[in-house]
Amino acid sequence: MSIDFKGRVAIVTGAGNGLGRQHALALAARGARVVVNDLGGTRDGSGASASAAQAVVREIVAAGGEAIASGASVTDFDAVQAMVAQAMDAWGRVDVLVNNAGILRDKSFAKMELDDFRLVLDVHLMGAVHCTKAVWPIMTAQKYGRVVMTTSSSGLYGNFGQANYSAAKMALVGLMKTLAIEGAKNDIRVNCLAPTAATRMTQDLLPQPVLDALDPAAVVPAMLVLAAHDAPNRTILCAGAGGFEAAHVTLTEGVWLGVCDGVPEQLAAQLAAVTARRGESVPENALAQAQAEVAKAMAHAKPA
Repeated sequence: MSIDFKGRVAIVTGAGNGLGRQHALALAARGARVVVNDLGGTRDGSGASASAAQAVVREIVAAGGEAIASGASVTDFDAVQAMVAQAMDAWGRVDVLVNNAGILRDKSFAKMELDDFRLVLDVHLMGAVHCTKAVWPIMTAQKYGRVVMTTSSSGLYGNFGQANYSAAKMALVGLMKTLAIEGAKNDIRVNCLAPTAATRMTQDLLPQPVLDALDPAAVVPAMLVLAAHDAPNRTILCAGAGGFEAAHVTLTEGVWLGVCDGVPEQLAAQLAAVTARRGESVPENALAQAQAEVAKAMAHAKPA
């Protein structure tokens, strides 16, 4: 089964370098018309330049594809809306959004300035919100859309010195989970990609042999699957160095202790049973988790 994007229009943010560039090139190579978005700033979000996005557009056009450049900052909703209008004026639709733009401002939480915390949230989380909000009415009217959020193992599992980045990346998982539910009726599928790749974001954070193994191109197949016509929905797909895995937010079977005196001590004594992973599940939504709690209570209820 071939995955192609003929007739599709894709927007890729942060597409001037690294992983975003690879995403844009791959989508274009498979037939998509691509908006290459990149503010052109440094790794920490400072500065701006149109040259990076324009260079990727030239690569795509030279290979026989169609692309336009956008220097919109994903933190500026008006600029994002103008970018989406640019795509609509050029091609009349938007089918795929890959929220890839990001910055790093790493420090231990004790030393991190609140402004650095807020800016990382603004780019990663609110940037994805702005872009998704701008394309959502279009995808709803088309009754078709594919949105890929870029999460991270730092968000899923934590990483020293990345409290801001980790918070933003896990927030994207929650955003994805809800948008996937809300968009399903209009065939808007929303998923998360957790890439492990050597880019300018990681170039001085990992030893060279590791960087050599983590070619960004190895992550692209996962993005293509999540953006394709037959994409899954509400999936967290991890990818790096040729490996692919799924991450899940699960619920253990737990225990029922009721509501009475002494429950804190009972809970402390049975915490190992509560956290045991045998029989864990993935609730379909928040209501399903609540229903599981009620069902547990009802199973222990005394007959009237």
